[in-house]
Amino acid sequence: MRITVACPETLRDDANNLAMVLAFGPPDALTYGALNWQDAQGNLYAAASFEVEPEWVAGAQSALQRPAWDSEPYTISMAAANRAQAALVFWAGEGAIPAAAPDKITAVGGLDGLAALAAMGLTQVEPE
Repeated sequence: MRITVACPETLRDDANNLAMVLAFGPPDALTYGALNWQDAQGNLYAAASFEVEPEWVAGAQSALQRPAWDSEPYTISMAAANRAQAALVFWAGEGAIPAAAPDKITAVGGLDGLAALAAMGLTQVEPE
């Protein structure tokens, strides 16, 4: 399934820590980079769109565990990853697609990336 995520500027570091927990390693700390999407109020967002297995969705909604690859000194801030998880809103096809919000990480499953971002009320802007 394709997941498209809109991450507000204020949660970008937390979201990148969550990305490392849910994905493969330190390079995933760069998942949410340029703030090149904005909502109607001018709030900026980083976006990512990627294919996931059903296990990823389950893992994103379960208690987080530090990956085996992250040993002392730790790369991941588990506190940040947990904050990101608490802010995560996931749409999987039922009801209205949630609008991106400056205090939420909004994830939309099953749509093309650009269509999902538009459905969240975001438009593309020049990168920061």
